[in-house]
Amino acid sequence: MPTWRSCTCSWPYGAAVISLAVLVSLVHLFLTPLFPSPLDFFKQSNPLIDADLVVELSLESQFPPNSDGSVNYRGAPWKAEIGRWLAGCASNSTPIDIVEVLGGKSCQNNCSGQGVCNQELGECRCFHGYSGEACEVALQLECNKPVSKDHPFGDWVVSICPAQCDKTRAMCFCGEGTKYPNRPVAEGCGFQTIPPAKPGDPELTDWTKVDFDNIFSNNASNPGWCNADPHDAYSSQLKIKENCHCKYDCTGGRFCEIPTMCSCLNQCSGNGHCRGGFCQCDSGYYGIDCSIPPAASVLPKLPAWLRPSTVELPDNGSSNVKTVVRKKRPLIYVYDLPPEFNSHLLEGRHYRMECVNRIYSEDNRTVWTEMLYGAQMALYESILASPHRTLNGEEADFFYVPVLDSCIITRAYDAPHLYKKEHGISRSFMTLDYYKNAYDHIVEQYPYWNRSSGKDHIWFFAWDEGACYAPKEIWNSMMLVHWGNTNTKHKNSTTAYWADNWNSIPLDRRGDHPCFDPKKDLVLPAWKVPNPGAVWLKLWARPRKERTTLFYFNGNLGPAYEHGRPEDKYSMGIRQKLADEFGSSPNKEGKLGKQHAPNVIVTPLKSPKYHEEMASSLFCGVLPGDGWSGRMEDSVHNGCIPVIIQDGIFLPYENVLNYNSFAVRMVEDDIPNLLSILQGYNETEIEHMLSNVRSIWQRFLYRDSILLEATRQREFFSKDDAWAVEFSKLGEDDVFATFIQVLHYKLHNDPWRRSLLRQYEAGLPKTCA
Repeated sequence: MPTWRSCTCSWPYGAAVISLAVLVSLVHLFLTPLFPSPLDFFKQSNPLIDADLVVELSLESQFPPNSDGSVNYRGAPWKAEIGRWLAGCASNSTPIDIVEVLGGKSCQNNCSGQGVCNQELGECRCFHGYSGEACEVALQLECNKPVSKDHPFGDWVVSICPAQCDKTRAMCFCGEGTKYPNRPVAEGCGFQTIPPAKPGDPELTDWTKVDFDNIFSNNASNPGWCNADPHDAYSSQLKIKENCHCKYDCTGGRFCEIPTMCSCLNQCSGNGHCRGGFCQCDSGYYGIDCSIPPAASVLPKLPAWLRPSTVELPDNGSSNVKTVVRKKRPLIYVYDLPPEFNSHLLEGRHYRMECVNRIYSEDNRTVWTEMLYGAQMALYESILASPHRTLNGEEADFFYVPVLDSCIITRAYDAPHLYKKEHGISRSFMTLDYYKNAYDHIVEQYPYWNRSSGKDHIWFFAWDEGACYAPKEIWNSMMLVHWGNTNTKHKNSTTAYWADNWNSIPLDRRGDHPCFDPKKDLVLPAWKVPNPGAVWLKLWARPRKERTTLFYFNGNLGPAYEHGRPEDKYSMGIRQKLADEFGSSPNKEGKLGKQHAPNVIVTPLKSPKYHEEMASSLFCGVLPGDGWSGRMEDSVHNGCIPVIIQDGIFLPYENVLNYNSFAVRMVEDDIPNLLSILQGYNETEIEHMLSNVRSIWQRFLYRDSILLEATRQREFFSKDDAWAVEFSKLGEDDVFATFIQVLHYKLHNDPWRRSLLRQYEAGLPKTCA
């Protein structure tokens, strides 16, 4: 390009060029305020709003919606505005430096050997049955309610004990003077039974009459439960009362003679001993899963969620150690709550299957439980082990408050110290108090709540009706639930189980809030037992031609059927309406549904080929039970198009994923028109929905928690179990990855965050931050 120095043009031509440049400058100077350019439009007085407009317009042109209105990100069809931001911004985020502080505060008398020292706070977290600043006080937790003439061991409670009560846990054991003093005595073991009133009726227990011979007899030919030698019993086939069994965790064998691993969060991260649900950490380690290393010996061993990092040793006499860690936002701070909100509920549980999603066999292999509320444990474990976790509350984007409501409710009647008269018969009311007490604790002990009035806090309500019974004080927060009832149609408690009905909770405690607010809350998938056979068979990938059943639903259909739930209110009557129209199995009157058809299955009969039958179906029913049910997860795990029939109630991720692309929603009043609605979809639409179900099914799977367990088991055994082999092959985004993506979107798009006026490094491209 020629320079002015080398230009050989004439002087008049040069003067003309200069005059034109001056004219353009004058026009720009005087007319720009009247006629701004498109670029100037984005540079006006409100930089926050204008930056958002620039980003939105830019992303909209880069990521136009599909024909179904969704924008795909990492294989999932998201609602357009969310998928667009994730694809254009979250996908380009980078790690940032975060300073993590490992506490070095000591606790009084080292918690007397009866607890774990939280070195961030310098506070003891006492084992079950101990309290005090140094865990120096041994509590006296009774197994039995007050006695009376007719009830020598009090009214029934799960912990009722005619033998020796361990008052640190309110658990019943054989006790001193027996051959096996540490053998558990299950609740019905030491009481007489009432024969069935008629054939087929269950045998009942008479809680007013003790059966000491059954537990304490020394008769050599027929010893009692507490004196029966396992070897003799197995070889001679002694007849032992069936309700004498090993209900507590950490033991195996018919006679509790085999010690097994107990179940703890993340199995104490390999840095401690699991004592029935409470992690007794190795020296210096702390946290509910012993995942926080001691400041004194941080160099040799840092957990994965604190790597890679640069360690700064203290040089000013401080006992704390700082590590600079490379992390990606969003960052989640997990409160280390007092153990009554979580660890005590796990350590004191009376049935090993309660509260946890796994236990351990006699050879310490993982046994996955069918605990419906196992998602609460799975998510908790994933957050604790995640690189998105932070110990730095000042840098945290979200705060997770780990109250285990599913364990509180499951254990409501376990022991006298859990039940409070002021709650009446309501487990929901009791659980509300747990959440309120947790709120009081974090407001009093931590500075973070007031930063946003709790809007950046996260609570999980895993029980049947979700956050309906949340205390009013925490309603600003984000609620994780399985039951997304917006109360637009079903305005009161919908459960048919009286103990969970929340209608009677006083409004001054609960407040006047809905069960679910799609603007701030999130429905998470339910826990499903890892099924290696379904993964190996690729049931989710069954092609259209092998799906010969048009519609499938297998589940409890209410009082019209044998063994059906007796309450008319069960499933809000929705399953009953479906069965009345399309029932494919005879009801008590021998009748089928009015519109029964050969390619429509609506049955209450449990099938051993349940997953195979769903994988051979085109559409699968998603209907409520007592609140939420796991039918959505069953549908997508088996590649079946979900047909959702529950008005005003959101399903997992329904406020972020584009459900129109892979599911069918019907109003309850349209149940009689089910067949015509489903037959109205053409093959192109069906193939499109099936394809999307195949692409998102892992987002309804807690693979992260499952693989954490696979890694732990691999350290014990040289060969993986079948479930570990099959699930290790999966690699798409799961429940936890989706959860993190939603948090990342909310972090940068929730309008209320602008009022925080926080300036921090976001790790996003400048056009997005």
